[in-house]
Amino acid sequence: MKNRYETVFILTPVLSDAQTKETVQKFKQLLKENGATLLHEESWGLRKLAYPIQKKSTGFYFLFDYEAEGTIVDPLEVNFRRDERVMRFLTVKMEKHHAEYAEKRKTKLKTA
Repeated sequence: MKNRYETVFILTPVLSDAQTKETVQKFKQLLKENGATLLHEESWGLRKLAYPIQKKSTGFYFLFDYEAEGTIVDPLEVNFRRDERVMRFLTVKMEKHHAEYAEKRKTKLKTA
């Protein structure tokens, strides 16, 4: 049975635009290779961090909303940990109400 997940990750602000796109593409490819269906992705851009991470006060935020088997979380997070461009990440299994809210937000973004 497939579960629905949401992953937010922060990339270091010293990356060029091309390096950022390449990194995001790498993780999208990893999801596809492991049988995930990417439902939605968002780039939140360069944002100020709540506290410094690795002596940096900003980072590029990205969100992936996807359906996959529960076994995908471990390899994905291992790759996040190994990639020095990733400062932080968080993966959350979406419950019914969370998924409904995500759909409303996605629809709102499309109409805006």
